[in-house]
Parts: sequence; C-alpha cells; structure tokens
Amino acid sequence: MDDPRRLPPPRMLCFALYSAAHAMQAAYKPLLDPLGLTYPQYLALSALWAEDGQTVGQIGAALMLDSNTLTPLLKRLEQAGWITRRRDSADERQVRLTLTEEGRALGARAADVPPCFLDRTGLTLDAATQMRDDLMALRDRLRPR
Repeated sequence: MDDPRRLPPPRMLCFALYSAAHAMQAAYKPLLDPLGLTYPQYLALSALWAEDGQTVGQIGAALMLDSNTLTPLLKRLEQAGWITRRRDSADERQVRLTLTEEGRALGARAADVPPCFLDRTGLTLDAATQMRDDLMALRDRLRPR
C-alpha cells in the first residue's frame, strides 16, 4: 500500500483530475477551432444556447467564474458579433446577455460538438453522465462551506 503522504503525481487523484482537464480541453480544440471558439468561449455560449438572455451574474455562477475573468471573455464574444450586452431595463445593476442572429447560427453549427466529444471519450452516454455526476459531487464536497 502506498503512503498517501508520499505519492508521486501519477498516483494522486488531484493529478488525475488536473491532467484529465488538460486532455479534455485539448480534445475540444479540433472541434472548436473550425468554429473560431476557445473552450471558455464555448462554455459561455453553451450556457446562452441553453437559455438565452441570462445575466452576467448567472453565467458567472454557472461557469464558476468571477467577473474579472468573465468580462473580457464576454467582450470578445460581443466583438465577434455573437452576443450583445445590455443593462437590464428592470435592474440597471444587471447586464443581460443576448445571442445575436450570428450567435444563434453558431449554436446550430456547434450542435455536433457534444456528440463528437462523447464519441472521442469512448464512453456511453450513461457512463459519461454518471462520471459527470460523480465529479460534480466531488467538486461540491471539496468547496469551502
């Protein structure tokens, strides 16, 4: 049995998660490059493709990003013509994000990304769903309370 205080990185859970995250982003790259998207941009747009008209705060919470990371990303999406950012008329403290026609068209072009990525994993949909749920439960247990 290994001494858990002296494990080399390849035997550490944290390293397995870290290296898997890097491999995942690398696997997405050839799927997203033809669309002109980075992985973080894809995640932000995916949130809007699922539910358009969210606030910056809602997207930040969903992606677990703070505004100093999210704002430049959203500005680039707006400059690309995929979203608009506008103050909410009901609450001017809120900035609402809306897909443009080009952003919706990009969503249609990106519809094959999830099944292509799933195929690349070699997992069934059920196995991928279970792995996602297990990882999210681990993430939630590790978060400060």
